[in-house]
Amino acid sequence: MSRQALWWLAAVPLLPLALPLALHTRRTALRLPVAQGEPNGVAAAHLPGEPLRLLLVGESTVAGVGVTHFEQSLAACLAAALAEHLRRPVRWRACGENGITAAQAHERLLPQALSEPADLALLVFGVNDTTRLTPSKVWMQALAGMARALGGQGCRVAFSAVPPLQHFSALPWLLRQLMGWRARMLDQELQRVARDLGALHCALDLPFEARYLAEDGCHPSALGYQCWGEGLALRVSPLLASAA
Repeated sequence: MSRQALWWLAAVPLLPLALPLALHTRRTALRLPVAQGEPNGVAAAHLPGEPLRLLLVGESTVAGVGVTHFEQSLAACLAAALAEHLRRPVRWRACGENGITAAQAHERLLPQALSEPADLALLVFGVNDTTRLTPSKVWMQALAGMARALGGQGCRVAFSAVPPLQHFSALPWLLRQLMGWRARMLDQELQRVARDLGALHCALDLPFEARYLAEDGCHPSALGYQCWGEGLALRVSPLLASAA
């Protein structure tokens, strides 16, 4: 029996409890806006050398939900950390949309992402596909399609791991367990996609403590994005240094 089938086998009997909880959470959840400012910039412009061109494509975390300005976002934090590791400037660009799934991003964000060349693209998806119960096949096809399109332009591709929803304090306990289990399954499939494409899968290095989370209990705070960006930089900078 597949992991997906096992999840449904466990989830269906719990639907009379889980569905009202999900509807209540949707109605009462705090909804934070996307970050203000331009979704692009240059980190460490004072350093010598040609800037590394960094692209992020993804859901609300790429759109900067949880912080007030894009200079505090994941893209900017990752760019700053990469610049420090590589000792060169990093020109970053964020193509994100709040609430988007991977399949929707393949249609709506990919053309925007491909409009300018990049050296490294980080794809950041999973929360919306987890909660919307995206079928496994649709999930993997969308991710692989975006990765192949970006790789076809000579761009190195990396995936950030699916966030562990079992640690999202905004969700009731039962939903945390069900969605956390499903998020782990999607991340295992994401790792398979990365292996098949020769892309990098990056674990999410983020302590899910209150100070690392925004007030909604789901998105990172400014400190959370900084920690996440530094963890990603540690994982991708050796790959970039070896290609330099």
